[in-house]
Amino acid sequence: MKILLNPEKFAIIKSKKIIRGAFTNIVDQNETTVIIEQKDIDKKDIIDIQKDYRLITFDGILPFSLTGFLAKVAKALADEKIPIFAVSAYSTDHILVHEKHIKKAEKTLRKLK
Repeated sequence: MKILLNPEKFAIIKSKKIIRGAFTNIVDQNETTVIIEQKDIDKKDIIDIQKDYRLITFDGILPFSLTGFLAKVAKALADEKIPIFAVSAYSTDHILVHEKHIKKAEKTLRKLK
């Protein structure tokens, strides 16, 4: 499976509202989380923010019956002391890794089979 590293920096925001045009909006009973390119941030919407993240996408269709994929990714990165923020879409998974860890994360992920 191909690993795609987005060149842009992203922010993970606890937001006052859904933000159109963001990479994703996650709304649950407690909060609204927005993942957005940093260049598109509007400060008036922010409750809290984590900046300087890079988006890694696993380019391939992951069937619903697949087990352990994200666990294997998370374990490999945890073994290298690299924290992640994971997001799953219908067909694939994405992780956000802080810019300071991105080179080591990319190297670690490329070794996985």
